[in-house]
Amino acid sequence: MPDTPHVFAAVAVCVAITFGLRALPFAVLTPLRTSAVVHYLNARMPVGVMLILTVYTLRDLSPAAPRQLVAPAIALAVTLGLHHWRHHAVLSIFGGTAVHVALASTLTSH
Repeated sequence: MPDTPHVFAAVAVCVAITFGLRALPFAVLTPLRTSAVVHYLNARMPVGVMLILTVYTLRDLSPAAPRQLVAPAIALAVTLGLHHWRHHAVLSIFGGTAVHVALASTLTSH
């Protein structure tokens, strides 16, 4: 059985490491808050991510099967319309997803 000073030293080391690991992200991110690159990425990345997700989602669709294109095309139009109307990413993503799920489940069930 370890003696008491050894246990206190082990707990102190664990506390120091845990505190350091939790404080490290805040210490690293503080200088980046004033960075012009981070502000540029903050403004441009949501559109870039949405574009990449759209291309990734539509990449397997075949123009030879127009029935497959109906649900994604309408859902994409709803997503773009909601985003143009409200400028709210969560609303447009959830709205488009809901429309796609509803159309895909009703159109492919027949």
